[in-house]
Amino acid sequence: MRLPDPDAFDHDAALAACARGERAALRRLYEREGRFLLGVALRIVRDRATAEDVLHDAFMNIWTKAATFDARRGAGRGWMVGIVRHRALDAVRAGARTVSADEETMDALRDDEDAAPDMADAFATRADLGRLDDCLARLDAAKRNCVLYAYLDGCTHTEIAERLGAPLGSVKAWIRRGLTSLRECLA
Repeated sequence: MRLPDPDAFDHDAALAACARGERAALRRLYEREGRFLLGVALRIVRDRATAEDVLHDAFMNIWTKAATFDARRGAGRGWMVGIVRHRALDAVRAGARTVSADEETMDALRDDEDAAPDMADAFATRADLGRLDDCLARLDAAKRNCVLYAYLDGCTHTEIAERLGAPLGSVKAWIRRGLTSLRECLA
């Protein structure tokens, strides 16, 4: 099955209609982009149920924030992808802060001493992810966005420059400085 051609649909007009309160426009956006945007969320959160929650929250945000969309600053489809991406990253960050285990798991850990080192490693990894999130939050927006685009979305420097509307040299510097700051923060 082929994905719909994003150029054959006027995302900007549909967002403007959402801003005017036209529910049918939101439905058209969902029917047109829902599967693609679910894929974006799923690629980040790696869990179908969480990705579906992210997509729902993102479309609620698209509906309520449609009036803030400015076509002069970028394409409507890209704006929607950005909302989904940010929601997905928020979900990942929230999950990194929460480490839970049910009673059966805790009992099994107490009973099986061989499993304890593996579980200790898992808890340490979760703690490291929380530290990474804190360090990312300390970066200014340009550096943080560049690092996330590069390492989560796999974008090239040129693609990041296009997304941000920034010079290529600035993007390269922001990534380099952002990574240096992250290394220092995590050390």
